[in-house]
Amino acid sequence: MAVIKAILMKRGIKLDWTEVTIFTSTEGIMPVTDLLENQGIEGYALEDAADFQEFLQDTEIYWDYVDEDLKQKLSNQETKIKIYLSDDEEGRTQYNILCSKLNELKAQDENNAYGRLVTQTSLTRQEDWEWGWKQYFKPFPVGETFMIKPSWETVEDTQGRTILEIDPASSFGTGTHDTTQLCITALEQTIKGGEKLLDMGTGSGILAVAAGMLGANPHTIVDIDEHCLTCADENAQRNGVTLGRKLHGDALKNPQLAEQIGVDYDIIVANIVADVIIGMSNMFWDKLKNNGTLICSGILNERADEVENALVSAGFTICKRSSSDDWTAFTAKK
Repeated sequence: MAVIKAILMKRGIKLDWTEVTIFTSTEGIMPVTDLLENQGIEGYALEDAADFQEFLQDTEIYWDYVDEDLKQKLSNQETKIKIYLSDDEEGRTQYNILCSKLNELKAQDENNAYGRLVTQTSLTRQEDWEWGWKQYFKPFPVGETFMIKPSWETVEDTQGRTILEIDPASSFGTGTHDTTQLCITALEQTIKGGEKLLDMGTGSGILAVAAGMLGANPHTIVDIDEHCLTCADENAQRNGVTLGRKLHGDALKNPQLAEQIGVDYDIIVANIVADVIIGMSNMFWDKLKNNGTLICSGILNERADEVENALVSAGFTICKRSSSDDWTAFTAKK
């Protein structure tokens, strides 16, 4: 469906879409998706509480970014499979066939292992599909230097600021989050020009790009998600910044990667989470030059003392501790 939709959009054909949500269970995922594929519907979105529980277990160190209420809600949610059908006669025919097939499947499911097998529909307009989330990402100032904007927006009055154009795609870092803004402000106060910089957990690349625009040399960026490296490179090119090495992996678990990252950095910026910063505190120390600067954030205020103690234990001198409503950033010297 996504491929068909993309082709139609390129040809200038505007369509509205019916979002169909099928309520099932973890056990029902395979029979329902088989049913969809037999009907020629290959694209779907899956929301399954079992998958979410597995995600939480695999990513425990990143829980600072998981809202507790959301975690509880998703852990107890009913399994849902979402598909999109065109809002026309063909789509309505597909939907009627789907409902009939689900009723047949339900009749075969004597123990109700496959869940309710009912559907819920809502209309998604073409313009909502294309622009739903984009309407909330508008140009805004950050720090003393930048006006951050997405590629689809124009800025009439830059207020004397430098435009930093960012398209986050699915990577973290639009500039709207407090942790990103705290790091950019710290970079403004630190960079004099020519510093060799390491960006750990680059996401969209916004901090490496900002550093490059401020005059530093974004020598190395690292992320556990390989897609982020592509996204970061695209954002750098958008702003006339050249990124150096782009390394993929988890430096805490991969000694070869940790060694490959190298040493003698003037600045390390790490907008990650408290547990990762604590775990990497000694690594940061080893990779900085004498008198080098560590800028780190992604730290909930209630975890800030733990991070500060870890940095001090590694040998750092805390130069500045900045906070927003919920988040803290540190600037520390080796």
